[in-house]
Amino acid sequence: MSPFAGSRIVLAVSGGIAAYKAVEICRRLVDAGAHVVPVLTAAAQRFVGEVTFSALASERARLSLFDDDDPIPHVTLGRQADLILVCPATARVIGAYAAGLADDLLSATLLATRARVVVCPAMHTEMWEHPATQDNLRLLAGRGVIVVPPEEGRLAGGDEGAGRLAAPEPILAAAADALAIGDAASSGDMTGLRVLVTAGGTREPIDPVRFVGNRSSGKQGYAVATEAAVRGAKVTLVATVQRPLPASVDLVLVETAEEMRTAVVDRLPADVVIMAAAVADYRPAAPAAEKIKKTGEARTITLEPTPDILAALGRGTGAGILVGFAAETSDVLANARVKLHAKGADLIVVNDVSAPRAGFDHDTNEVALLDSAGGCTTVPLASKRHVARAILDRVVALRAAR
Repeated sequence: MSPFAGSRIVLAVSGGIAAYKAVEICRRLVDAGAHVVPVLTAAAQRFVGEVTFSALASERARLSLFDDDDPIPHVTLGRQADLILVCPATARVIGAYAAGLADDLLSATLLATRARVVVCPAMHTEMWEHPATQDNLRLLAGRGVIVVPPEEGRLAGGDEGAGRLAAPEPILAAAADALAIGDAASSGDMTGLRVLVTAGGTREPIDPVRFVGNRSSGKQGYAVATEAAVRGAKVTLVATVQRPLPASVDLVLVETAEEMRTAVVDRLPADVVIMAAAVADYRPAAPAAEKIKKTGEARTITLEPTPDILAALGRGTGAGILVGFAAETSDVLANARVKLHAKGADLIVVNDVSAPRAGFDHDTNEVALLDSAGGCTTVPLASKRHVARAILDRVVALRAAR
């Protein structure tokens, strides 16, 4: 069944040149079984006609707070919606939403809803990269708004750069994710659980300037922490990078493997521990106190093992359900099974980081979930939020089986 079947979606269209692309989004949502109500700003109507959306959507397009049979159209739209999809979202609309301004039907509806909101920015590169725009988006993401980043490509005026509206596929995938998030939130299947998550790659200093590290962005761990919070858990995230988070998540920033070990151990016991961080396996044995100068000669750095946090937790009693991660490039499932049993974990999430669009720094991932009872669940290429949902579904099932 389509993830949109039976859902009520407000398609909010603001005034950028990319407004014409929202017509295709509208058509695809209706074809997938959604009930779509278009809301157009006055500026949007300069780029695409009201009649176009009225003909393709499930209801006529809504244009104004005041030219409507309903005396409070923004409240009605906000309460009835399962999802509000702002596509495209201009810098003005993003700024108004972040600041809580409500000077037209679109912005008033955003403030009058408790539905999930997906925002799809589209603007010129200079506007997209402006600190005010980025600050506003971080603020919205911290409130739980899903942001679909724009792509790089040809922009209005013929120049090239970041700011082009994302393609229909990632927009629709984010909308489907948002509806699923709403279902998970309403289930509250992790309400009250203490969940400890790690994210990002550790940095082991060579000297005050250089370090041994890896390519982990922390996106998957942040997705897990966010999903757990939405499902009602009390979440602590120990991370080496900082990204937008729900306000309810307690963020602890660290840098090295030893700092991460200390932060995790200090916050036990927990009902669930999910070690999504890419912890360095080795660190320089004797970091230099001052910057090592370039001499043109070969230099040898002695490495020593870092603390094995996952194995230590597997031997202990304070981790509840213990989930580890394995990034592999060959013999993926075989290596993951060895790690699962060697570390004493309940579940291992393994992915092939050499696969296209999976693993480090991507917004998508493709994983297998191996549990200690011999079960294996594969998650095909999907958003990292979707992968996070699959991981937590298995965690909930493992707890229920105990």
